[in-house]
Amino acid sequence: MADMSRLPFAVTVVAALVCVAAPAASQEPHRIAADGGDIVITPILHASVQVEHNGTVVHVDPWSAGDLSRAKQADLILVTDDPSHHLDPDAITQLRKPGAPVVLTAAAAERFDGGDVLANGEQGVFAGIPVEAVPAYDMTPGQPWHPKGEANGYVVTLGGQRIFFSGVGECVPEIQALRDIDVAFMPMNLPVDRMRPRPVAECVKTFGPSVVYVYHYDNASAGWFGDRSRQRPDNASQVAATIQALRDALDGEPIEVRDAEWYPR
Repeated sequence: MADMSRLPFAVTVVAALVCVAAPAASQEPHRIAADGGDIVITPILHASVQVEHNGTVVHVDPWSAGDLSRAKQADLILVTDDPSHHLDPDAITQLRKPGAPVVLTAAAAERFDGGDVLANGEQGVFAGIPVEAVPAYDMTPGQPWHPKGEANGYVVTLGGQRIFFSGVGECVPEIQALRDIDVAFMPMNLPVDRMRPRPVAECVKTFGPSVVYVYHYDNASAGWFGDRSRQRPDNASQVAATIQALRDALDGEPIEVRDAEWYPR
């Protein structure tokens, strides 16, 4: 069972928000045009996502609380942090091709042997894929707290497209300094009281991706997936409101907001 000790079981929403209908989210694969064929993005759960291009498969934060029955074997696995919904050794073992690199932080390496440690700001090529580690941390006090140096976001280049997986943290200067990002995955509602829809939108505007996905935004549902003995929260309208608030905050910007089903029902 996943350790959810660092997940408060409440999604933070702005009280004044009113739910507005948005396009239905889907767990079906999404496509991004790229050199050599489309990049295929498959949402799995919370921060867990599969990305495929031209036969190469990358998994980010694979988590066995999600449905991995259709997940493909990984040529590369990226781990952003060390809590078990980011670092799940069982999921890594299930999805990892023999010898496939697992890129992680020093903190995560204490719980998983045989990975390749990439510190904040470092870069390398793994399975033929350029990977850059972007610092993921918090600046405003609060819980859960993500100190600088313990977690990574990653920029991955596939088919000439630069894809940014932010991990979990605030809009730190290193993120604002990013350039030439085509697709961004951004957390929302977390860190609690720090990455609400408008701050996420303002952050995205600083580096201007063509497409943005929000993920890691419903801790209440994530807690249920980690421990299904509890009752699943009835918070769909609140979550939809926060996603619509992000769309509203980016209205008029040349940024496509895509909603994927990260918490399937």
